[in-house]
Amino acid sequence: MTEDSTQPSEEAHEEANEAVPDQIATKSGWRLRKWLALAALTAVILPAISFALWTWIALTYTYSRGERAGYVQKLSEKGWVCPTWEGELSMVNVPGAAQERWLFTVRGDSIAVAIQATMGHKVALNYAEHRGVPTSCFGDTPYFVEGVRRVAEP
Repeated sequence: MTEDSTQPSEEAHEEANEAVPDQIATKSGWRLRKWLALAALTAVILPAISFALWTWIALTYTYSRGERAGYVQKLSEKGWVCPTWEGELSMVNVPGAAQERWLFTVRGDSIAVAIQATMGHKVALNYAEHRGVPTSCFGDTPYFVEGVRRVAEP
């Protein structure tokens, strides 16, 4: 019998059959790595975007606005990563009555300097309340002072 030159040899046929499972394994491994990378990316990116969106909404929209009058008893800068000014306002409605303390946050240095200049005098603090701020990095209280003015004492 003579070998037909158009027929592939048995060795070539076996090599071709061995290459196919390697290609399938490589494709399925690539798909698995792709899905794991996508899952990891989703597990990190999605919460980060959600946190940033929630923070932006909480700090942009104001729940309430108002003004409180009294004497600033304390104002101190707190924080290493994102420093804020935290203060305490003593409100006395009737002389001799127990004072009510109101805690507030100041985010800007210019307003903090203005409050420090009026310490010891009766002041009115304009504030905005932002509920749901997700971290204390932006302030320890939901009340953010936006302005200060000195009030004439009777």
